[in-house]
Amino acid sequence: MLGDRVSSRDLVSPRLAPPDLVGVQVVHGFTVAASRVQAHTLPVFRAGIRSRHHGLTTCTEERIGMPGRSISLIAVPGSFWQRSEVLDALRIRAIGPLFRLLRQYAGASQTQIAIACGMSQGKVSQIMCGRTQVESLAVLERIAGGLDLPDPARMTLGLAPRPAGEHSAEPLLHAMAPADWDAALTGSEKCLTEAAWQEEDDLVQRRTFVSLAGASLVSVLVGDDMGDGSSASAATSATEPDITVLAAVVGNARHQYQACQYAGLLRSLPVLFEQLDAACSALVGDARLRAHALAADAYHVAAGLLLKLDDRGLAQLAADRSIRAARASEDPVTVAASARIVAHALMSGGHLAAAVSTARNHAARLEQDVTRHGRDTLSVYGSLVLRGAIAAAQDDQRSTAGELLAEARRAGHHVGTDGNLRGTAFGPANVRLHEVSVAVLLGDAGTAIQIGRSIDPAGLHVTERKAALLIDTARAYLQWGKHENAYRSLRAASHIANEEITRRPATRRLAGELAAAAPPSIRREARQFAMDIGARP
Repeated sequence: MLGDRVSSRDLVSPRLAPPDLVGVQVVHGFTVAASRVQAHTLPVFRAGIRSRHHGLTTCTEERIGMPGRSISLIAVPGSFWQRSEVLDALRIRAIGPLFRLLRQYAGASQTQIAIACGMSQGKVSQIMCGRTQVESLAVLERIAGGLDLPDPARMTLGLAPRPAGEHSAEPLLHAMAPADWDAALTGSEKCLTEAAWQEEDDLVQRRTFVSLAGASLVSVLVGDDMGDGSSASAATSATEPDITVLAAVVGNARHQYQACQYAGLLRSLPVLFEQLDAACSALVGDARLRAHALAADAYHVAAGLLLKLDDRGLAQLAADRSIRAARASEDPVTVAASARIVAHALMSGGHLAAAVSTARNHAARLEQDVTRHGRDTLSVYGSLVLRGAIAAAQDDQRSTAGELLAEARRAGHHVGTDGNLRGTAFGPANVRLHEVSVAVLLGDAGTAIQIGRSIDPAGLHVTERKAALLIDTARAYLQWGKHENAYRSLRAASHIANEEITRRPATRRLAGELAAAAPPSIRREARQFAMDIGARP
């Protein structure tokens, strides 16, 4: 029954009896590995430094991830949108002058504006120089969203206010004004060369998305530990952080992830991390414990995003940050939730046995630490066990995967219906979805398709989960040689969650494999679809 509370005795399986606490050792071991690989996984850009005096562009090579050389997001003070010259530019939709004013008053470089607005730096340069005019309503809407225009500014630009409920959950964005943006550039404007960014087609934007992700997050992830008071935001914070506001912002980040809105999520995370760092340093007592729990969830989201982008080094760092913040929260449910992303990060590095052990150990520990389980605790428990099942299947441990799936079914039965408690999307339908994933990993295409057909999509309330079912179904059909059905499944996934298809290297590879193997009847359509999303047949 939904309202029932279940004793830990009802859930503990002999198979999940806690062995030695290998999970802690695994986490610490993977922390060392992460710090070792991150220096080699950061993207290298060909960056042009444009002289303000001579108007010339020369090329030099900068490693974005080195200390002091991170690309920061734009923090626009609220007063900026009330300046007379800004209002004049908005009234006539003069985007070039608007960008120049952002550079003048907010210190925004062309690269920062490009990241925020989803453009190439070359296009921003053309707009600022007056060679290109912005007339498309869709582009204006994208600029307004990227710069987080308040409603009065949107209306001055001729756009409708955002609907109720869609206002930014990031009021802290405008309050933040870090003093060390692009400090290493000593006044010069860092920009990507015109030659590298001349073409603003979809393929170029997809290729740069992952690199910009690393550039935006790396300074936070490789910085000092949370809560030590050394960050700029912690040192300069004049008011006590509002834990209610922070909870709303973290909740919005989780929503963006589950809605597959990865570009918007990417823009919001670095600022959120700095605010959480300040909160963990400034708050005391229960509020500080809550801040650590929120930080654990935020880093969990970041690690999930980075895993989707195939940035394993940064994902491992984010997962480690999540588990450490969870431990600082002193909440066993938060620790178990973060253990799930640690297991996922271990999987991405090929440490499959360690991933299975981590999931099992932390599930058993949750059973020990929480004597009676509500639906939220059961959802975390079930999701953690499901991650272990996926790791076991990937390691070809068929019996172990089956045992863990059975354990998850029991938890799903007690939860009753699929919800999104603790951001898990856990429930009976989600367990069935993971059964599809396990079958695909074990090469049981027919079983995967049969299970997939039995799942009612209406029972999946999270967009990312719906897309995952369609993608796994496409993999199963491709294994089975049913290329047309695989193509249809991928197309359906792209309609439901476009960024899950276009942003993820794994799904682009799947589309490329499908296009390469497609029979003549759908070859042209499959190849066109692959090219449209940036895959190579």
